[in-house]
Amino acid sequence: MGIVVVEICDGNTITVLEIEEILEAEFPEVAVLMNDCLSYCGLCAIRPYALVNNKRIFGKTPEECLDKIRDAIREELAQYEN
Repeated sequence: MGIVVVEICDGNTITVLEIEEILEAEFPEVAVLMNDCLSYCGLCAIRPYALVNNKRIFGKTPEECLDKIRDAIREELAQYEN
């Protein structure tokens, strides 16, 4: 398990990207968990989002959301560098 956990709902619009492979290749410290449901009813069908260490990250497009997820991961990892 990574020190940063990214959770994604299977029904989320961000799944048009190979998000698990992308993030785990870029950040070895990250574990991407694909879930059937993250209990934010209907949100996954409306806009791309993910949970990064339990913080919701949103984007207008899957690509924008991926960029914001990357930023959130870097912020989380920065805490471990000090």
